[in-house]
Amino acid sequence: MFVSPIDFILNYCTSLKIERTKDVFYISIGEQKLHHYNDCQIKAKYDVSTSIASPSCKENSYGTPLGLHCIEKKIGDNSPLGSVFKERKDTGLLYLDFPPMDQQSNLITSRILWLRGLELGKNLGLNCDTYNRFIYIHGSNHEELIGTPQSSGCIEMKNQDVITLFNETPEGTLVWID
Repeated sequence: MFVSPIDFILNYCTSLKIERTKDVFYISIGEQKLHHYNDCQIKAKYDVSTSIASPSCKENSYGTPLGLHCIEKKIGDNSPLGSVFKERKDTGLLYLDFPPMDQQSNLITSRILWLRGLELGKNLGLNCDTYNRFIYIHGSNHEELIGTPQSSGCIEMKNQDVITLFNETPEGTLVWID
């Protein structure tokens, strides 16, 4: 029997005794898509880029972590589109202001949705902690590559898309990565 992603996520939350949120994100690594559900209905789909490395919850793996997460912190409200963050602080520069050599790397741009794992021993705790690994949903200075695996573990989005998501969803929003 087919179970929709949102039904699976909500059943999984129930099994972990985690209260569901009005908004839920389902990130499909295979599809390189983020599905935004609101009240169990699909609200939007966005192209994303996950890790070049295989999915992994382990520290120093550079893999996108799997399982149930939440948005722990939102950073960058009112920062300009294309702004660059270093150590979660707006540098005051846009990515085009950086030297060409610096623009080659994946910069954290526009907004940060910092994820916290919710599954002890899987994506929460020693050697597998999504939050301590600084895994975010964030904008990219390489929008032309969005839709293909190219990150170092984070979920990268087009800048306007991450701003829209940031503005539409509160901290605490559940995120399932599969």
